[in-house]
Amino acid sequence: MEWKGVLDRYFDYLPVESRKNIVSLSEGNTPLIRARSIEAKLNDDLEVYLKYEGANPTGSFKDRGMTVAVSKAVEKGEKAVICASTGNTSASAAAFAARSGLEAIVVIPEGKIAFGKLSQAMMHGATVVQIEGNFDEALELVLEISNNYPVTLVNSLNPNRIEGQKTASFEIADFLGQAPDYHLLPVGNAGNITAYWKGYKEYSDSGKTTRLPKMTGFQAAGASPIVDGKKVENPETVATAIRIGNPASWEKAENARDESGGMIGKATDDELVEAYRVLADSEGVFCEPASAASVAGLFQMDGTGYFEDGSVLTCTLTGHGLKDPDIAIESSKEPETVGNTVEEVLEVSGL
Repeated sequence: MEWKGVLDRYFDYLPVESRKNIVSLSEGNTPLIRARSIEAKLNDDLEVYLKYEGANPTGSFKDRGMTVAVSKAVEKGEKAVICASTGNTSASAAAFAARSGLEAIVVIPEGKIAFGKLSQAMMHGATVVQIEGNFDEALELVLEISNNYPVTLVNSLNPNRIEGQKTASFEIADFLGQAPDYHLLPVGNAGNITAYWKGYKEYSDSGKTTRLPKMTGFQAAGASPIVDGKKVENPETVATAIRIGNPASWEKAENARDESGGMIGKATDDELVEAYRVLADSEGVFCEPASAASVAGLFQMDGTGYFEDGSVLTCTLTGHGLKDPDIAIESSKEPETVGNTVEEVLEVSGL
């Protein structure tokens, strides 16, 4: 069956009223990859899957929510969309706005966005405005604008974003034939943990599944307001996508954690980069540093008694590694320069 995007596939679970208003880039249907090399590194006996959202059209999970948010904006007759972003939201908003014919305005914090993401927003024709301030200040600004001018906010405060993002949990359950026992994922602005939990509950309520997973989120240690119980004024982490000190969906994330019997922890930058490298060099999966928070959390909790042996786990990898190539280069071994001979290449290669 031809895949036409998440709104087409899960139309009955989503708030768009007419299929003629769907704005899609055939997002969704991303791979669920069995992580056998990671399983072999664990003390616990676990079945681990990677939900690789980097395979979405703009390279991140944001496309799931954006197709719904922009389709609803079209349905309402809006002319423009606006967002604050550390990168992935801006790329997705710009792409779907371009697809729909709407204008896109992107507000970014100065010096806090990876060029791989910024280049996407610029190429898709968005008006990109850089402010002196952090993400939380950018979000306050676009909220004020969307509340007072005829432009639709497409950050995850827009409930249509959460509606679209929940479709990843539907895909996981469809693939496995059941919900996993645990679902691990990065937590930044906290919309994703909220969305996945909503999706799992809806599938359970509809009889599609018979269990619910424990939602297990991880923030970066330098940007961990939910874990620490207080707003972080100047969040700092190598994981730019979750460098957020005051999550928009804070309370909803805590509800997902508590209702599911899960947890939200934090991972250091060293743990994030280690998981990032393990994913690339042992599983062949290249994700951005923030994505690796789910696997960093898995390694951190392995052997602590948190996971029951024999459990099925899914780890969301939120974005593609090419989103932030600078970190990939910085954390890798530099190329060796040799002469232009077969012998020298073989010597360096260890053959």
